[in-house]
Amino acid sequence: MKGLATGYERLARAILTVFVANVAFVAHTLLGLVVAGFFPSIAASAATFRTWALDETRSWTVRETWTVFHRAWRAELGSANAFGWPQLAVWLLLVWDYYLANSNDMGVMGVAVSGMLLLVNVLYGVFVMISWVVRANFDERAWWVVRTSLRMVIARPLCTVMMMAVLVLTVWAWYTWPGVLVTFGFALPAFAVVLVVYSFGRLPGMDARERAHPAPVQVASSTRSGRVA
Repeated sequence: MKGLATGYERLARAILTVFVANVAFVAHTLLGLVVAGFFPSIAASAATFRTWALDETRSWTVRETWTVFHRAWRAELGSANAFGWPQLAVWLLLVWDYYLANSNDMGVMGVAVSGMLLLVNVLYGVFVMISWVVRANFDERAWWVVRTSLRMVIARPLCTVMMMAVLVLTVWAWYTWPGVLVTFGFALPAFAVVLVVYSFGRLPGMDARERAHPAPVQVASSTRSGRVA
């Protein structure tokens, strides 16, 4: 019974952390007038959940979650926008190409092109989700993050498949239960993405195997965030 109670408490605290992070996401996005605040909020979400995943107890208070998020958001105001807006521009172009392929009757060739573009869009979505976690874990330049994220999409097939599942389940949950979107918003998929990378990405300094079997690890670069004492 004690183990069940402990597990329930940890689950409840995790849900609370995601909820508070969502409130912080909305508040900080509005604080940045949306245009300047959205991508720093994404970066802060990744940094917050990464720090939470690496914490020994994972029993954060509301204040801790909010403070870690706020500090990460302030630190990311410039760099996250420079990283996020080009990603969005590429994605809009890919979505537009997919729309054109489906809105024009090109016969069998059109079906093939449409299917290929759909796969490219999904894989690009996986790359984007992974890139924010990689960026939160390593204090490196944007091109290094891009190259590392692309390699992960190819070299970590299980992580890629799990990311696809997260992408599909997120859209399905938001469509089926709009309350999930209102209550947890972008924080829920961000939380799931961080856990997937933590479990299957095998990133130095952010690997579930290190938690199960502690060992000295040489991390390539410093991280961007830390827990509030």
